[in-house]
Amino acid sequence: MRRSTKIIETLLIAMLMIGCAGPRITLFSDASDPLREMTLEGTAEERIALIPVTGIISDKPKAQFMRKTPGVVQEVVSHLHLAEKDDRVKAIILKIDTPGGTTTASDMLYHEIVSFKERTGKKIVVCMMNVATSGGYYISLPADVILAHPTTVTGSVGVILMRPEISGLMDKIGVGVKVNKSGMNKDMGSPFRPITPAEENLLQELADRLGQRFVDLVKQHRHLDGQRLARVADARIFLAEDALAVGLVDKIGYLQDAVNAASQLADLDEDVRVVTYRRTHYPDDNLYNTLTSEAVTASIARLLDTGLIGDLLTLDAGFYYLWPQALGAY
Repeated sequence: MRRSTKIIETLLIAMLMIGCAGPRITLFSDASDPLREMTLEGTAEERIALIPVTGIISDKPKAQFMRKTPGVVQEVVSHLHLAEKDDRVKAIILKIDTPGGTTTASDMLYHEIVSFKERTGKKIVVCMMNVATSGGYYISLPADVILAHPTTVTGSVGVILMRPEISGLMDKIGVGVKVNKSGMNKDMGSPFRPITPAEENLLQELADRLGQRFVDLVKQHRHLDGQRLARVADARIFLAEDALAVGLVDKIGYLQDAVNAASQLADLDEDVRVVTYRRTHYPDDNLYNTLTSEAVTASIARLLDTGLIGDLLTLDAGFYYLWPQALGAY
């Protein structure tokens, strides 16, 4: 234990010294390094590209220890571009492990996946891991096949707006906020005063419209109607077998089953090469590695992780296609 602490202290000191130096020296691979193809299995010329989609779906860079890494949208789109430019890549697998994200970032990534499919004609298989809820399900919709692990949690087809309300606390400590505004709804949703019934109705209308957009896409892609669509539209979560029964997913299986499904869709050889794109090489690499760059700084960052509360505090105000109960895991 003491030795591990000493190693971490040494790394911290080294990084601080590098930050003070003039020339840029990189101890570990980072987001500025190019993505490179890495073979995970198989030897055939034709390829399946495995693309991880992990964490909160956002178009903002992710702040990690002493550096920033690309947001989920930027990173996934970079992978899609590489798969698109390589004619040997005949199909992609989106390995999804996310509780969702902002409405706009989720919709942007959905649009990028749809556009990729339209431009290339390449097959898309989604393999859901621990969680593929809300925005994670939203971006799964363009896939030719959606496969969930037996223990996957998915669904949560809906939108949420979380807003703090601290006016009661402010009253107790004798603090207030004075506001001058040009319109009666300019400070709608302010945490410094109770919301009015009219404002509540306006915000609910926005949530309903964004939620209906999601439901309409599910209906379009998954051909759900009637009672099945009603069950999905109340934003409940589903375990894999229930998601299969209601029509949200096509199969239950494991990652290798997703490889087999992609291979069958694209009519590929049994020994199809499965590749991914990373910024560093990992010995004994395999399908289950989700890292694209050096893990050392990520490990240090996890020491400072604040879990669910930290995730909630870093979320910007706005509407989310998100299952917030899963935030602490990401």
